Amino acid sequence: MPDVVLAADAAWVVDEVRGVLSDPGDTVRVVGAGELVLPEVVDDKPDLVILDLQIGNMGAMAACMELRLEESAGRIDHVPVLLLLDRRADVFLARRTEAEGWIVKPLDPIRIRKAVRALLAGGSFEDPSQRPPTIAGLVASGPGHD
Repeated sequence: MPDVVLAADAAWVVDEVRGVLSDPGDTVRVVGAGELVLPEVVDDKPDLVILDLQIGNMGAMAACMELRLEESAGRIDHVPVLLLLDRRADVFLARRTEAEGWIVKPLDPIRIRKAVRALLAGGSFEDPSQRPPTIAGLVASGPGHD
């Protein structure tokens, strides 16, 4: 029964996340701009914050960094953050924000649910569907690869 703040201005993103968090007792508070995230966290600390990458004039990266800066200054308690990224290249920046997790679009309910559960349990989540490809059956040989 999590209380979640979702920052997104695209209706389809809101629908996807609400579809996953639709159990009785789940609360999803939607804000349409990144600058509205901090006041939501200050007013009523959520269990989780989910940030869409591109939201208005303050996107997910800036909103997450603002939360982390306020936390490091002792003005707010820690709240886990899940980022909804547009492409795999955004993972580099996601790591810099100290977000606990990220999913690369297109979104699907299974990955959202896994990520939310992991973060609510105090863990982290890196979208496995967007890791660089590996070549199956390739075995390194030579010194140090025994």
